[in-house]
Amino acid sequence: MPTILRFLTLSASVLLSYSALAAEPIRIGELNSYKAQPAFLEPYKKGMLLAVEEINAAGGVNGRKIELITRDDNGTPGDAVRVAEELLARERVHVLTGTFLSNIGLAVGDFAKQRKVLFVASEPLTDKIVWQNGNRYTFRLRASTYMQTAMLVPQAAKMNRKRWAIVYPNYEYGQSAATHFKTLLRAAQPDVEFVAEQAPPLGKIDAGAVVQALADAKPDAIFNVTFGTDLAKFVREGNTRGLFKGKEVVSLLSGEPEYLEPLREEAPVGWLVTGYPWYGIQTPEHKAFFLGYYGKYKENPKLGSVVGYSAIKSIAEGIRRAGGSTDTEKMIAAMRGLSLITPFGKITYRLQDQQSTMGAYVGRTAVENGVGKMVDYLYVDGASVQPSDAEVAKLRPAEK
Repeated sequence: MPTILRFLTLSASVLLSYSALAAEPIRIGELNSYKAQPAFLEPYKKGMLLAVEEINAAGGVNGRKIELITRDDNGTPGDAVRVAEELLARERVHVLTGTFLSNIGLAVGDFAKQRKVLFVASEPLTDKIVWQNGNRYTFRLRASTYMQTAMLVPQAAKMNRKRWAIVYPNYEYGQSAATHFKTLLRAAQPDVEFVAEQAPPLGKIDAGAVVQALADAKPDAIFNVTFGTDLAKFVREGNTRGLFKGKEVVSLLSGEPEYLEPLREEAPVGWLVTGYPWYGIQTPEHKAFFLGYYGKYKENPKLGSVVGYSAIKSIAEGIRRAGGSTDTEKMIAAMRGLSLITPFGKITYRLQDQQSTMGAYVGRTAVENGVGKMVDYLYVDGASVQPSDAEVAKLRPAEK
């Protein structure tokens, strides 16, 4: 074969290989507890799909379209690991994302470390996922349990209530929230007392017994960590028995529309909460997100919508920063220190622990026109409530 012909043949082969690579979709494998936690995760999935649609409509990531492959983890760590393995082996995904419950997030984070695959944990709030159990393959999007508790403690201390009771679901998320609240409030208010603690199993709260136990302790204030159906039962029973009358209540997640709106006129009034007042956020980035979401689904977004949308945007921006590569090491390098714009504004994945600086809204609950809402709210930047680099270094294992 003449030299020039061999050169042309080789060049054509290289171009064809490059084109094939460029055309290969970026496969994102997502697993979550859809059947167990539909209130949060149905809007979450819609947020993901909106992000995929927007990215692909704009030409994809470096010319590669995104393909989202979702699976249900049945709300158990064992099934989650099995599903993650199937996504890698059968679907040949390039990156994993998702999980809702903290114990499941930890299991998938450990799986990612063992299999050396990038995992962007979108929702689990456990601090361990980026601290004690942190690893170089796992990044986390949402403001953690520590961060959200730290957002509430300054105002809780200003309440100057001495006798506190705590109620939380008895698994990693609830246990961590209770521990952080006690530690941070004691530091801010040394004379505080914790007079009662109730830890019902997740999804199985005996609200009557819990409310009675808290009432018997005669607290001045209550720190609540329940959510979902447990929260609804706790609120209704507490209202019936007058538990909240004359008491301050500080509550994680209770301002999220997923959990607040279904209570309608029974929603608590005056609680200090973290949440998502979608109806009042006037920033350009949130307005654009709201219009896109409402335009596609003809419904208002929930916090899950923001989380799902931001998770996919994070992965896409990380791959873009990696030059379009889905090589795990290149994606990890690109994700560390990555900044991007979300519906909540700019966030950054910290170099120290691979935790994002996404914040949360803090405000009071109210009932307006028969629906629970947040009022008197403000956005707290996640970067302002994260531990120092020195503290993180003590908590997180050294990277090997």
